[in-house]
Amino acid sequence: MHEMSLAEGILQLIEDAARRDGFSRVSGVWLEIGQLSSVEPEALRFCFDAVTRGSVADGATLEIIEQPGEGWCLKCCQTVAMSEQLGACPQCGSHQVQVTGGTEMRVKELEVE
Repeated sequence: MHEMSLAEGILQLIEDAARRDGFSRVSGVWLEIGQLSSVEPEALRFCFDAVTRGSVADGATLEIIEQPGEGWCLKCCQTVAMSEQLGACPQCGSHQVQVTGGTEMRVKELEVE
């Protein structure tokens, strides 16, 4: 389950920010997760709750903002919505689609005290 290592990485970012910016508690975390990122949101929530116990983010609310998948079809030269990495172009059916968005995951915002 790679969500555990992702949750640990998120906690590390939070702890680094707490040291740098001088806050002692995080009550909310907003993540943007791309639909094509291969991250299971519910598994990430579970892992986040587990790794943040006893930390500055203990009990913090985790809000996940899903970002849509997007690609560029090389055959019909259009930007198209994608729901899977190796999916066909919804316009022309071609599988020559280069993913251009929806693979990222980033901490968008922290609510701190």
